[in-house]
Amino acid sequence: MATPYHELFNAPGSKAFALAGLLARVSLPMTGIGIITLIAQLYGSYALAGMVSATFVLTYALASPQVSRLVDRYGQSRVLPPATGISALGLLVLIGASWWSAPHLYLFVGALLAGFMPSMSAMVRARWTALYRGQPHLQTAYSLETVFDEFTFILGPPIAVGLSVVVMPQAGLLVAMMLLVFGVFALLVQRSTEPAVDPQAVSSGSGTSVIRLANVRLLALLMVAMGVIVGTVDIVSVAFAEQIGQPAAASLVLSAYAMGSCAAGLLFGALRPKVSLRVQLLTGAMATAATTLPLMFVGSIPALAAAVLIAGLFFAPTMIVAMTLIERLAPERQLTEGMTWLLAGLNVGVAFGAALSGQIVDQEGAQAGFLLALVAGAGVLLVALRTWMHLQRLETRLDA
Repeated sequence: MATPYHELFNAPGSKAFALAGLLARVSLPMTGIGIITLIAQLYGSYALAGMVSATFVLTYALASPQVSRLVDRYGQSRVLPPATGISALGLLVLIGASWWSAPHLYLFVGALLAGFMPSMSAMVRARWTALYRGQPHLQTAYSLETVFDEFTFILGPPIAVGLSVVVMPQAGLLVAMMLLVFGVFALLVQRSTEPAVDPQAVSSGSGTSVIRLANVRLLALLMVAMGVIVGTVDIVSVAFAEQIGQPAAASLVLSAYAMGSCAAGLLFGALRPKVSLRVQLLTGAMATAATTLPLMFVGSIPALAAAVLIAGLFFAPTMIVAMTLIERLAPERQLTEGMTWLLAGLNVGVAFGAALSGQIVDQEGAQAGFLLALVAGAGVLLVALRTWMHLQRLETRLDA
């Protein structure tokens, strides 16, 4: 591993909390696809599966920032146990309702409760920030966490689908629940690296949510647009491979996208760019938007794999810069909430992109589905430009 990553883990406890967080966060991608696989097998309805899965994703997007807001006020050790318990209960309701063929209402109730799953990515990033605030190592840590996020979305879905198909339909969700509970427990026993709670944050009450800050809203919207690109690439790549009679090749395409993003994230984390953060954000957004254009002209699996590989090269660096900006923009005692809003925005974008591109593919064919990625790329550029303008007056503070 590159020297900056080796130095990153010199801090006591860093390896342990990074591993615990990695285990816990696998449950998120496993749950979304696990719900779809479970319901499609037992109820024979992809429409029902999509609605229940959307209930989970949207609840998670709305609830996880509120959970993180409570974490900023009261600490991880006080808030994560009840939040994890509610989520685990929801997964058990889903498993039990499907096992006993309960009315559909119970599936939605289970998905709603499961959506209270805490954002483990934000929890681990908050620990890195407590260790390396104001140091160059922090960008390296954010880069590593972005790669870990990508890794879980590569690893989690096939594990969930494989367990559900080979063992039993409920197995994917059951393992997701176990990983969540075990990972959170493993993280919470490491009290020495838990970020300290500001007594002023507790005594001041609920206060104002960090999403009220204009720049935080813009960065969250940026992540929504980037998520739409990811969701679109996922769905349309599968449809394209099926359309040309090579369905198994879809895994090659999606792997190329993930590999491009992971490699770029690791490389970016080892670099120390001299330009300002707002320029880095705008540059990444321009590249992200530009790389959606070749998707409109692919005619084969190799061409599609090459196009998404190039597109993936700019995803992780742009996300890393956005996370670094949040660390500079959000008040210190609201950092976890700020990070969670970005991660929630990304998940909403992925869900929206998958749902809308699926409709386009059904009506117009696979090639037309990539038009949504092109539109989302333009949205990324417009939001980044607006953010660049907002950040101009803060540049001295951001790059200090």
